[in-house]
Amino acid sequence: MRPSRIVTLLWLTLIAVLLVVEVLEVSHVFRLPVADWIGDPLALIFALVLVTILALVGAIFVGIYFTQRVLSPSGFTPFEEEMLRMRRDVSELKSTVDRLSAERPAGGSDPPEERGR
Repeated sequence: MRPSRIVTLLWLTLIAVLLVVEVLEVSHVFRLPVADWIGDPLALIFALVLVTILALVGAIFVGIYFTQRVLSPSGFTPFEEEMLRMRRDVSELKSTVDRLSAERPAGGSDPPEERGR
């Protein structure tokens, strides 16, 4: 199942916004000097909430990635394994029938058990 273009566009937009916020945070646009912690506790709460939200979003992305890697099928399903076993059985039966038909005389006589009846 392929995701639609709208879903892909929304995810790319979200990732772009998060990258911009991360660049702003690394470049100290959201820097909060220690003197402001004491003078403006609301700014401290804002900074803590911002970092918490970014950490949660990052954890969700990491969780989605690892879950997809762990839960993605890596081998055959039980149904596919059974179909492969059935294919092998059918090919063995076919080779046996071919071998028996090659051993049968060309005259098309009856099997030995039925000759005496």
